[in-house]
Amino acid sequence: MTVFFIGAGPGAADLITLRGRDKIAQAPVCLYAGSLVPPEILAHAPDDATIVDTAPLHLDQIIAHMVAAHALGQDVARVHSGDPSLYGAIGEQMRRLDVLEIPYEVVPGVPAFAAASAALCREFTLPNVSQTVILTRTSVRASDMPAGEELSELARSHATLAVHLSINNLAKVVRDLIPHYGKDCPVVVAYRVTWPDEQFIRGTLETIREKVKGSGITRTALILVGPVLAEDLSSAEAFADSELYNASHHHVLRPRADTEGS
Repeated sequence: MTVFFIGAGPGAADLITLRGRDKIAQAPVCLYAGSLVPPEILAHAPDDATIVDTAPLHLDQIIAHMVAAHALGQDVARVHSGDPSLYGAIGEQMRRLDVLEIPYEVVPGVPAFAAASAALCREFTLPNVSQTVILTRTSVRASDMPAGEELSELARSHATLAVHLSINNLAKVVRDLIPHYGKDCPVVVAYRVTWPDEQFIRGTLETIREKVKGSGITRTALILVGPVLAEDLSSAEAFADSELYNASHHHVLRPRADTEGS
């Protein structure tokens, strides 16, 4: 048997990968992160599958389900939201499985920041504006940030930021970022992206706190920060075209045009 750690995507049921869907459809046991994985995803499981919401379980209880399935030779679909590589808490599960010599594989999914980019029709890496995206979070109730990864340090890069798990720490986010990005820097709070009740709150580092206060949003929100989020990027001063499709740009698949004799 194999335990498959599957990224279910950001919320919309049709954003799971074909591989993830097929692994769920073949697994006699499905362990899923309740409230973060839509019911439509679980509909792919076999009719007689054992389906367990792991939201109220601690690590030992989750591993116990995997051990029981291993004893029966049954594959396990361990379904997480988004992509398992980002705040998926799969590291400790895999370490336990290594000790128990239970095989596992990871199936990637669509991360929330990518879904937000698509919903906003906004590229997060624009020439002359930002060529770096930093995925991070702040310390709230979870483990502390490692030294050097504090938001105030990362902000020195002026990169596009996708700040996870921090909507309840918005005051500190704003306080740490204004010295580096300026109070007029665009911010988007993306709530439950691709779910039916998705919501986007636009503002600046100066105004975003007041706008979020009245929304009632306290969880499952991503804070996006950076000049690439400006609502008007039509002016030449805002950004330049990529060199990739410039007529004068050549590469191995588009050789330099021979202009001799012209």
